[in-house]
Amino acid sequence: MNPMAQKKFTGTGVAIVTPFRNDGSIDFKAMGKLLEHLVKNGVDYVVPLGTTGESVTLSKDEKKAVVNFVTDTINCRIPVMVGIGGNNTQEVVDAVSQFDFNNIDGLLSVSPYYNKPSQQGIYAHFKAIAEISPVPVFMYNVPGRTGSNITAETTVKLAKEVKNIAGIKEASGNMSQIMHILRDKPKDFMVISGDDLFTLPMLAMGASGVISVVANACPKQFSDMVNFGLQGSFSKAAAIHFKLLGLMVALFEEGSPSGVKYALESIKIAQHIVRMPLVPVSDGLKKRIEGLMKNL
Repeated sequence: MNPMAQKKFTGTGVAIVTPFRNDGSIDFKAMGKLLEHLVKNGVDYVVPLGTTGESVTLSKDEKKAVVNFVTDTINCRIPVMVGIGGNNTQEVVDAVSQFDFNNIDGLLSVSPYYNKPSQQGIYAHFKAIAEISPVPVFMYNVPGRTGSNITAETTVKLAKEVKNIAGIKEASGNMSQIMHILRDKPKDFMVISGDDLFTLPMLAMGASGVISVVANACPKQFSDMVNFGLQGSFSKAAAIHFKLLGLMVALFEEGSPSGVKYALESIKIAQHIVRMPLVPVSDGLKKRIEGLMKNL
């Protein structure tokens, strides 16, 4: 296992949005603004090219440009974990082997979607990626998006048997499964919340932190909540959690990252522009998000 990974990726990670301009191109100026907003407000690391970054709608060249911009702007001030995943194992392995991991500290890879592999298939997929990756690999389990679940047994087996797998971003929403992983995993294997709403209860059971969507918009509050949780100050953490609750629910109501992009527009960081098949949020939800952001 990797004690360095544990040091780098404990706390609040942010799955950063990819801001766009009116013409649909990437807005690097807004991205710079967002990154400074996150670093200044105490987040522990950033994750470009995740679901929140609309990575499936970015071309190869755009992905490269995003990663280069993020690493240049962050300039080693905080760690960077990059998203590289897919449902064609060979293609993911090739992408990882050709990727420039300069100033990249970790790799987040989503469980294969659409093909619905067996647990043996999921195991083989992550083993192949971990063997080729020069940085620690974090699995991403999000059955609501992939149509398949990495079971607790498979997670623990990979954690114990594959040296370069450092953790899992768990977004199954299945608390029983998450508890089984936390109980049975090796000591230094990291369980990271992939669901803003479940972050605090997961911290109470021994999770290492979160890779958050909501923290794009309110990094200080979210980081404070996570830090209190990691210190065991759960009443202080709960007070912030309840303050954020309405926003956490609202931002996912009409799909992500449409919600959080509107929250970012309301604080003048990035425009509320998404690439199809996503669409902007409705006027009614805009008003609610604006009110919730003002209350914070």
